[in-house]
Amino acid sequence: MNAAIIWPKHIRHLVIEGPIGAGKTTLARKLAAATGAQLLLEEPEANPFLARFYRDRRRYALPTQLFFLFQRVQQLQQLQQLDLFRTRIFSDYLFEKDALFARLTLADDELSLYEQLHARLAPSVPTPDLVIWLQAQPPTLRERIARRGHAAEEGIDEGYLRALVQAYARFFHQYDRAPVLAVNTEHLDLAERSSDLNLLMERIGRMRGRREFFNLKA
Repeated sequence: MNAAIIWPKHIRHLVIEGPIGAGKTTLARKLAAATGAQLLLEEPEANPFLARFYRDRRRYALPTQLFFLFQRVQQLQQLQQLDLFRTRIFSDYLFEKDALFARLTLADDELSLYEQLHARLAPSVPTPDLVIWLQAQPPTLRERIARRGHAAEEGIDEGYLRALVQAYARFFHQYDRAPVLAVNTEHLDLAERSSDLNLLMERIGRMRGRREFFNLKA
């Protein structure tokens, strides 16, 4: 991190969101390393149904979704015990988006069961100080997914990514619990270019409104 860039003191609970391949976990790790924050990360590799879901979404949607629901509830119960006035926490998922995937993948009867469980299990999650919404087009997401070479993700097709991008757009159109910085990542390389990471951090420091946009043109 550029020594001249000072992380805003009021942003202690940061969440990074976006579709598969947008770079959520990479950015969370980079920002945490630069600011000394603790990480709260999804663990998709722990989900035994995920690879099968990408090959046969209809058959494995419900067990995949329920596993993630239980996993996230357990993780966020730990977050409740932390003092966010003293601890800086960066996460690569927003709990409210869990239902986004459920509505996208589950049949009506499965969705009804999921929603009943969700209502009973959902923890009281602290509201983030800022949500960074990473955006990219489906072909870009597909290229990034292929580049990282995770075997479980080989079954992801561009049609699913297109539906996911649209679902995220609908979700954030209505989301108003926390300030949102939408970041177009088409021409950003936050993993490899420290200059791009510094530009984003500077933009975060200048954010004053509830909903703003960052776009680095080619």
